[in-house]
Amino acid sequence: MSYKEMFHPDLVELHLQVDNEEEAFEVIGTRLKELGYVNEGYLEGIKRREQAFPTGLITQYLNIGLPHSDPEFVEKPFIYVVRLVAEVTCRQMGDSREMNVKNLFFLGIKNGKEQVGLLQSFMNLFMDEKFVSTYTSLDKKEEIYQLFVNHI
Repeated sequence: MSYKEMFHPDLVELHLQVDNEEEAFEVIGTRLKELGYVNEGYLEGIKRREQAFPTGLITQYLNIGLPHSDPEFVEKPFIYVVRLVAEVTCRQMGDSREMNVKNLFFLGIKNGKEQVGLLQSFMNLFMDEKFVSTYTSLDKKEEIYQLFVNHI
C-alpha cells in the first residue's frame, strides 16, 4: 500500500477543540473506531505507546505530533490529519521533553515495517518551507487531503 492510499478526505479534522493531548486521543480514537479503522484496544494502545515512545517533532517551520499505536489495533491503514483550535502539550520524540503542538497526524500503520519510512516522509514534508506554508494556509478538508496526496 502506498502512503497516498492511507489518506482519506473524511479523515481530516481542521477545528478540533480539546483541552489536552489525551482528550484528542479519545475524540479521534472514538471516530476511528466508529469508522472501522481501529479496534477496541486502540485508545489504550495509543496512550500506552505515546507514554513509552513520544512522537512530538519540532521541525524548523511547524511542530507536529505523529501519534500511533501498535499494528494489532489497526484494522485498515490510515492517516488522520487533525488541526487543533489551540495548542496542547505533548512530548518530543527521542528526549521526551515537553513541547506544544497544534497539528497531529494519527498514523494507522498495519505493517510495522512501514513505520520508519512513513515517519521519514512526514519529517521531509515538514522540513519543506513551501509545503508547510501551503498546509497552514489551507482551511478546507478537500484541499488538505489533495495537498498530502500530491506531496507524500
